[in-house]
Amino acid sequence: MSVNKVILVGNVGKDPEVRYLDKDVAVANFSLATSESYTAKNGEKVTTTEWHNIVIWRGLAKVVEQYVKKGDRLYIEGRIRTRSWEDKEGNKRYTTEIYGDNMEMLGGPRNQGGNNDNQHASPQNEKENRASEPDFEQNEEDDLPF
Repeated sequence: MSVNKVILVGNVGKDPEVRYLDKDVAVANFSLATSESYTAKNGEKVTTTEWHNIVIWRGLAKVVEQYVKKGDRLYIEGRIRTRSWEDKEGNKRYTTEIYGDNMEMLGGPRNQGGNNDNQHASPQNEKENRASEPDFEQNEEDDLPF
């Protein structure tokens, strides 16, 4: 048995790009930033950000097109996929993407102004998702960055 499952909670890095393929099949692409913080040995707080390429298909892509904007906070469940292609010079290139199967909108900067009408996640689901986020703050005695 094998498992290919990814769970991310982060912020949308740019407005999604949505394309329509044959038979009205929608595909949305956007970047998602996840960050973690720790305290270095010298006491300085260090934050690292990882960028993920997200791909969402069909009906969920249409939801993304209508409601998701840069800066929104999302919960994404999906699978890692790596694809390859040849560039103009004939070199083989690779891209790793997260194919999203499930998405929850968690709110974000647009909620603070009271003008966010895209809250699809129930308060109970939001509470569960926040509770499952790991705490990356490190004990002062620990000098490891993770």
